Amino acid sequence: MSERTERSEGRERRPGQHGPGGKTVVRPYGDTTGDGMVQVSFTLPVSHDKRAEGAAVQLANKMGIDPAMLVHAKPMSDGFTFFVVYGRVNHLVDLAAVQVVERDYPLLSAKEVNAVVKRRLRRKLSVVGACIGTDAHTVGIDAILNVKGIAGEKGLEYYRELKVSNLGAQVSVPELVEAARRERADAVLVSQVVTQRDAHLHNTREMSAAFREAMPAGRRPLLIVGGPRFDETMTAELGVDRIFGRGTTPGEVASYLVHALVTSREARG
Repeated sequence: MSERTERSEGRERRPGQHGPGGKTVVRPYGDTTGDGMVQVSFTLPVSHDKRAEGAAVQLANKMGIDPAMLVHAKPMSDGFTFFVVYGRVNHLVDLAAVQVVERDYPLLSAKEVNAVVKRRLRRKLSVVGACIGTDAHTVGIDAILNVKGIAGEKGLEYYRELKVSNLGAQVSVPELVEAARRERADAVLVSQVVTQRDAHLHNTREMSAAFREAMPAGRRPLLIVGGPRFDETMTAELGVDRIFGRGTTPGEVASYLVHALVTSREARG
């Protein structure tokens, strides 16, 4: 079963759960079960020659890969070489000690989302989405918001009880705050793909600080960020309500919006 299927059916791996065969401590698998074989790739700022290949093996050894076999080396540009190394590690993984952010809300169909919003919110749920800063990669935000969606699952524009405003790429934080105010946003979705020098983290902190300054807590929209290199446990540190990682689907986001904006608030009220 794929990771995505396990997640969509609500069977995420929990702390203390057993892996295949009932084991809680496992080793990587390469050629045979438990042989500890792994493959890693990296780039070194050196020109490709025998010395560079030796440096790659040395780095792999320091990472705990022993023996380390260099299986691929390719010049990337002047002074840079890409390597792939294969070898054995002795490290063990304790599944009982794994801590993850699990989905704490039910997955709803588009029909169910629309019904809950219409019956309980009694107005359209307003969503504003964008890529902020210098990030021009809209594939992620478009996959969640646009009607065409991703992998056969339609985006939030398909939900008739959701009002979606997709601002596109390279949106400044002040522009995002103004759009959220103008659209009376219930939720703001931000996608960040560019991660050089932790740009995604700096942009997210800037966004959350701007919303806290511009709007009182009771009127501030739900702040949601997503991207392939976010740590889903950093919500408090980044000042957002939810972080979605790679593989997130529009249905997961829509279900979360209903849970956070309708179901949970009613329960607290």
